[in-house]
Formats: sequence, C-alpha cells, structure tokens
Amino acid sequence: WSCFLLAALVSPMMVGLRVDLSMLLEPLGFVKVLEWILAIFAFSTCGGFQGETALLVSCKGVVNKTITAAFAYPFRLNTVVFSAPDPKGCGGTWTDVHLMGNFSSSAQFFVTLAALVFLYCLTALVIYIGYNHVYQQNNKFPLTDLVISVLIAFLWLVSTFVWAKALADIKVSTGASIIPGIESCKAPGTTCHFLSVTSMGILNVSVVFGLLNMILWAGNVWLVYKDTNLHSQWNRISESP
Repeated sequence: WSCFLLAALVSPMMVGLRVDLSMLLEPLGFVKVLEWILAIFAFSTCGGFQGETALLVSCKGVVNKTITAAFAYPFRLNTVVFSAPDPKGCGGTWTDVHLMGNFSSSAQFFVTLAALVFLYCLTALVIYIGYNHVYQQNNKFPLTDLVISVLIAFLWLVSTFVWAKALADIKVSTGASIIPGIESCKAPGTTCHFLSVTSMGILNVSVVFGLLNMILWAGNVWLVYKDTNLHSQWNRISESP
C-alpha cells in the first residue's frame, strides 16, 4: 500500500510539493493522525509483552521450590520450558515440562497489521499535507485510498478477534489449569501448586486498541468515500428528477 502511493508521488503526473498543515485540522487528516497513534499503541502493547508463570514444587529432596517459565511475544508457548526444581531432577522423576500451544500466527498477524498501518498512515499524511492538490484533482488517489481503507478496516476486525481468542487461550495455557497436564507432578511424592502468572492487563489493552482501530477505520471509509466521484455521482442521481 505504502509503496504504491509513494511511487505515485514521483510519477510524471505529480506537480511540486505544496505543504498545507491545515489538512491536519480537517477530518480526513485528523483521523489519519489518530489512526497512526493507535497503530503504535496496538503494536507496542502486544509486541512488547514479557511475562512468566510460576509453580511451587515439592519432590524428593526438594521442599516448596519455585520454578518458572518465561514467555513473551510471539507466544510460542510450546517452546517454553519450566526451570527444573533441582539439578538432580527430583531424583530422576522430573522431566522437562513445556507450556502448551503456539499462538504466534495470531499475535504476529495483529502486530504486523499494526506496523503496516503505521507506515500507510505516514504515507497518507505526506500526501494529504504535501500533495493534497493532486489528491483532490486525480480521482484515482481517493479511490485507492477508499479501497485500502475498507481493506484495513476489515483486517482490523479479523485480526482483533483472532488475537482476542488467542489471548484467552494464552491465559488458560499459563494459568492454574496447567497443573493436571504436567506428568512430572503426578510422580509419587511430588506435589505441584500454581503460584502466579504475570498480569496480562496490557494484552487486554491491546485488544481494546484493536477494536478502536477497527471503529476508526470504519469511520475513515466514509470520510474517504466523500472525496471520490462515487459520492458525487450518487448525489447527482439522487437529485435528478
């Protein structure tokens, strides 16, 4: 998307740069700034997360030992291993314990979309501010902007709900429900108790930012639509006797 519009900027049809910062006060420019900011928040709240889940283990020669498993974006939990209770592995009864699930595709889809939207918003703002006269005169630009805006709104809808479902599964895979699935905790003389898991409030916020992005881009579709000849043609049709 960004490459297409940047290439258009240097096409022979382009005239000189005319900086007009007043476009930032217009709905189309102002919304684009908000979309740029929200894309940053969506990217950072999901992509920057790091946490760990902890268990309290008692086994042969070990009493109430805290073991942890650190996990982070992109949430390939099946590669995360709990630290061993002791060097001897509870007398040979303790084997490597992994968390369950690989949620990288959902998380990376969400973060990658946020990064691409960030770049597209920058490109669009350059056009709005520096080449608005060309944007208004050549209907291909509003039409392209409209198609991309519809696509982005749809992708925010899909990625947000996919990521929300993955986040719910991540909470299950790192919470107290993991205890029954750990075979080493079923060994004679071994007990395991769930201790804690890092708060995922920031990940909940990332879902909220995804929803806000979806709503904002849906509104952006209408703003861009009004700049296309589709809107003017519809007005002429509706006003004709």
